[in-house]
Amino acid sequence: MRHTLSDLHTLMARLRDPVDGCPWDLKQDFRSIVPHTLEEVYELVDAIEQGDADQIRQEMGDVLFQLVFYSQLAAEEGSFTFDDVVHDITEKLLRRHPHVFPGGTLDSRRSQEAPDEAQIKARWEEIKSAERGSKAQHSLMDDIPRALPAASRAAKLQKRASQIGFDWEQLDQVFAALDDELDELKQALAAGEPDAVADEIGDVLFSAVNLCRHAGFDAETLLRRAGQKFERRFRYVEQRALEGEASAADVPNEQLELFWNEAKAQGL
Repeated sequence: MRHTLSDLHTLMARLRDPVDGCPWDLKQDFRSIVPHTLEEVYELVDAIEQGDADQIRQEMGDVLFQLVFYSQLAAEEGSFTFDDVVHDITEKLLRRHPHVFPGGTLDSRRSQEAPDEAQIKARWEEIKSAERGSKAQHSLMDDIPRALPAASRAAKLQKRASQIGFDWEQLDQVFAALDDELDELKQALAAGEPDAVADEIGDVLFSAVNLCRHAGFDAETLLRRAGQKFERRFRYVEQRALEGEASAADVPNEQLELFWNEAKAQGL
């Protein structure tokens, strides 16, 4: 027998049953589950980047369970249900895709050619801006989650500011701004001011994220990719050291660098 979403809801309700449920699940609340949710999402991202279909399926299930868990907690306190979540996201996506659902309903279809990607993105941002306006925000920055990874949040802050034209227009301007931040970092280092150094390093990182955004890349993705590349090459260095019956810690830096260059030459 294949289980359905309904079965998962039943399982979740049983886990939270105050009479014979799971003691651990019964102790949880919205805040206590958050670290597990973040971990499951990152595990899904990792599976996707590895291209492992079986693992992707498993990790998607783990993420889905997190959502069902939150919905169960909300239903218990009478705030909302899983069906409410499904309804809200469907309504929002219908509203944000007028080029696909011109009548705002699932069965409505456009009768003319779709707009180009640039027009779709512009309209998407207009709709999102109107939605933010209806929430009586005081700043364009109000609904950018503070819990986002730092690089992702930096890009969102920059993108949001660009909506009112507060942005560089040319890529060479972004490079110039990055160069300026590097110069300020060098000055802070020369002055031996730890607080200023920390502040300027942050500015350099923020400017590097801006460069990624203007070049059309996601900084978080690129940084993960760079980390994975570093890991592959460092593992190679360790292995080469072991071939000489030595720990990498006991090999001179000059030799480690040669191993590193070998890894680069092999495309690792």
